[in-house]
Amino acid sequence: MFAKPSGIPRQSGCYLFKNDADTVIYVGKALSLNQRLSSYFQRFDALSAKTQALMDEATSVEWIVTPSETDALILENELIKQNQPRYNMRLKDDKSFPYVAIDARSEFPVPYITRARHQRGVRYFGPFVDVRALRHTMDELLQTFPLRSCSPHKWEYHRRLGRPCLLFDIHKCSGPCVGAIDAAGYAELVSSWARFFDGDVRELRAILRAQMSAAALAQHYEAAAKARDALAALERAASDQSVVLDDHSHLDAVAIATQGGRAALVRFRVRQGRIVGRTVHHIDRSLDEDDAEIFEAALPEIYDDAALIPPVVVTSPQMSSSLIAERFLSERRARNVEIVAPQRGRRRRVLDLAQRDAQAVIDRDSLRRQSDHNVRSRALQELGGALGLALPPFRIECFDMSHLQGTNYVGSMVVFEDGLAKKSEYRHFNVKEILGNDDVGAMQEVVRRRLGYWSEEQASSKFRRANLIIIDGGLPQLHAAEKAAASLGLRGEVEFVALAKREELLFRPGSNVPIALERGSESLYLVQRIRDEAHRFAISFHRSKRAKSMVATVLEGIEGLGPQRRERLMLEMGSLENLRAATMAELTALAWLPDAVAQNIYDHLRAPSAPPLTKGSRNDD
Repeated sequence: MFAKPSGIPRQSGCYLFKNDADTVIYVGKALSLNQRLSSYFQRFDALSAKTQALMDEATSVEWIVTPSETDALILENELIKQNQPRYNMRLKDDKSFPYVAIDARSEFPVPYITRARHQRGVRYFGPFVDVRALRHTMDELLQTFPLRSCSPHKWEYHRRLGRPCLLFDIHKCSGPCVGAIDAAGYAELVSSWARFFDGDVRELRAILRAQMSAAALAQHYEAAAKARDALAALERAASDQSVVLDDHSHLDAVAIATQGGRAALVRFRVRQGRIVGRTVHHIDRSLDEDDAEIFEAALPEIYDDAALIPPVVVTSPQMSSSLIAERFLSERRARNVEIVAPQRGRRRRVLDLAQRDAQAVIDRDSLRRQSDHNVRSRALQELGGALGLALPPFRIECFDMSHLQGTNYVGSMVVFEDGLAKKSEYRHFNVKEILGNDDVGAMQEVVRRRLGYWSEEQASSKFRRANLIIIDGGLPQLHAAEKAAASLGLRGEVEFVALAKREELLFRPGSNVPIALERGSESLYLVQRIRDEAHRFAISFHRSKRAKSMVATVLEGIEGLGPQRRERLMLEMGSLENLRAATMAELTALAWLPDAVAQNIYDHLRAPSAPPLTKGSRNDD
């Protein structure tokens, strides 16, 4: 690690770490550059593993002073887009959703649906989730505010012909090609479209009702009927938009869902009580950034247009506590913006809707990666190359441990073949030799028992040989696995790698230098998924075992209630809570249970000295 430079200012600004090739590898912002950069130059072993990896590679640091922390946030975003540093989060817009576009550069613009990159001078509304519903909305809206929808060639043809097309006759076009409407009138129709997609349906509804009433009073019944039909079409178009709040609500709901090194940020735009737009950003985290840090980093991207910033942003408590986010939005909007974390009510419901949508985005991305054979193949090749394996690891096994304060120690082994979980070959291990809180010893015992089936003859009977074994833990657990292999004469024959729990760095035998897989890479995603599955499998088995142990403890010493009756009783009652709440009549109604034993159970569970049913605190690893 290079020496801390002198003369670091105490003002706000951005800092850039560079490597020996003078490439920017990390960009950060700070309220006080001196205070923030000093945290990188403390004792090396006090840094997190990922920061250690950053400081190992960095050879210099530069900084840029800014007038305020808000300016630093904007500059940080620009520097990250310009340099694409490997240790920074990566923010990716989801451009797959359709927008309604109106090209204001022409005199009589045409509304159209697009998924293309935004262009200057074109006004965009959205994005929208359901393109079919959007097309239906636009069709209904043409009956209310009849903009032209023809191609330039057809427009020019009818303009030269001096006769409008069929759309004019069925009142779905205002006929600008033949002068049936002037530029000012057409601009008013365009403005009405914009108000509709901005959620301002209430004002449009009032205008049409006023036109209908005025025409009826003047006995212009054809005009009144036209306004009536336009109002009905407007209501049908508005019904395609979700009403989530009252008609006055003007806010954004922002939610973030994370899974390993990936995150999804979803923003719902609520205007006049309706969801009128949705934006999704996929983010590759680099240094375990929390929700507030992700939110701050994404702000310049998701609110690049000041006109789209609402007076209220609802989000989670952690994100709402970000003062820099509130200042940034207020300064960019030039009016006060409030970031709130609703606990109940309608605002909370729309936030929950955004949160579920963000989780669905993460889940869909996970399923897409798992179902794509090319993606899985690339992940295995990347992983094999990063770890220095001769071939991509077709079969991967991962071990994890779980316990409750040193009791009920269990181990789990999950198996992935060709990047897919092979649940039929998952295994649980009850730790038998290790007493007390000893993760390293328990890992060594479990790996040794698994490697007992490593030989060619035994591998075909219970376990196939693995191309790679992942140990969930750091260097101590890796060394324990190596000792287990050595005790069976398998030193050097098994490919081990340890995965540090929080930092997601890999350690190989014979080296204490961590291997950091590329953020957002398919190999990192695969390793995270395998680790999470091993953790889930270990905890589920541990909780099951702990529950059975608690049942045995609570029902211990009841005369006439042996293991078989106890198991059947729990099967009938479902849980200890249900059993304790059962009446004497309910117990004696069990035909297979003698009345005397039923009485013993009833008395035992209601005695003042009966063991409590609480499970105590959890310390699942």
